[in-house]
Amino acid sequence: MAGPPPPRPSLPSPHYPAWIPGRRGPVLLWLLAWLACAAVIAVGALAGLAAGLAAHYGRLRLRVSLPAVVAVAAVGWGAALGWLTWRDGLPERSVARTIAALGGLPAHATTGVAVTLLVAAMQAAAGLWLGRALAPGRAR
Repeated sequence: MAGPPPPRPSLPSPHYPAWIPGRRGPVLLWLLAWLACAAVIAVGALAGLAAGLAAHYGRLRLRVSLPAVVAVAAVGWGAALGWLTWRDGLPERSVARTIAALGGLPAHATTGVAVTLLVAAMQAAAGLWLGRALAPGRAR
């Protein structure tokens, strides 16, 4: 005869986002944070188009404006992703690792972030091209 079965390990409690450990925080603060992030991303998406128009009207050469736009996009996305990825307790690191693995790349969070930064740089370059192409008149 055997003794009683060993106690089952308790499952972890669900994790709720919180400003203060142990509290969920006001919904208004979460909504404001979400709106601020959405505004930053929208401004970043329009930055390439605005830079293309500014480069056209400012008569900036492509060899000057393209590296500037790509650097701004990479630094902007890199700061946001770096802050999210390297904080403990957030799932972005495992999400980046999974995306990299599904893309056939080495399954590292750094690879997923690097590919995301490459896509951001390509989007900025496409926005620059579109802004220059949409500007009326003839370029130098």
